[in-house]
Amino acid sequence: MINESALLESKSLRGSVLERTDVLDRVKALSLLPDGMHVTTAMVAAYFSVTMEAIRALVHDHRPELESNGYRVLAGKELSDFKQLSGIQSRTRSLALFSRRAVLNIAMLLRDSGVARQVRVYLLDMEYLARTQPVENSVAADTTSLDERIDQQLTHILGKTVVPMFNALIEASGEHRRELIELRQDIENVERKLCWHHSRLRTLEGEAPTDAVRAQLKAMTWQAFERHVADLLQRDGCTDVVVRQARTDRGIDITGHTADGRTLAVQCKNRAGRWSVPSADMQKFAGAARAVGRADVALFVTTCNFSSEAQAIADLSGVITVNRDELEAWSAGMRLKALR
Repeated sequence: MINESALLESKSLRGSVLERTDVLDRVKALSLLPDGMHVTTAMVAAYFSVTMEAIRALVHDHRPELESNGYRVLAGKELSDFKQLSGIQSRTRSLALFSRRAVLNIAMLLRDSGVARQVRVYLLDMEYLARTQPVENSVAADTTSLDERIDQQLTHILGKTVVPMFNALIEASGEHRRELIELRQDIENVERKLCWHHSRLRTLEGEAPTDAVRAQLKAMTWQAFERHVADLLQRDGCTDVVVRQARTDRGIDITGHTADGRTLAVQCKNRAGRWSVPSADMQKFAGAARAVGRADVALFVTTCNFSSEAQAIADLSGVITVNRDELEAWSAGMRLKALR
């Protein structure tokens, strides 16, 4: 199997896997601009947890390669038109934009980033499996593979392009806000059914689609888990998402706004094994979310389950619970009903 460092050295090898942009979201949720297709230099730096200077240095050294994969700098009328269409508020005279393909290209060039290394390892694991997996020599197998690829492309377009565009329209709309929200819900229903279809097919074929997600969650520290939940919130259209990660958070780990403007308070509990959330933890969060945070949406997310007493308190106080199974489905691409 090819070592992941080979991607750093071989342009042809990088080019052979650039279509696998879905790997980016499997490693970490990639937040996109309202147009649903591009990210800025700052957003790329945040995704890889490096400085903007590190990204700019890579662009300087590999600009032709990155431009061939969707990197570009807007200025003048082109920039004005893009700001108007996407709703971006910026006074800069130029704006560097990266496509998802260009971001994947960065992942294969960036040496000093743990996220980039994870992307490279994931890419090569997928490539290795694709090359070593037996090929069914039948028309039916080819047809199934083609149908699955088409469905995956549709899911990607709906989740990463259409829904974010609706989020931007809803945020800026006035009289047609309700109609736009209903249309977005219809689109999300289609996306959810496609995700369910893929999961069912993989299960029937003997795969366990949640195993990788479960292992990833199990390996997270409590800080990484809170950042993971924040990434999921942003993926689902939430804005102003802030991870507190402080001892004085008063039971609220993450704050923000849903895509339709409701205030959001989130408590995250990273627990393994058979441990369940007790009623005391639920009481503390319910009080904090309503009395201190005054949140419209109170969300309690955990890697385990909730005790019957804790669930009863949640139901009475209006707290939305996300248990282990729901978290795994959310992490695998499903959208939370509470955020729609």
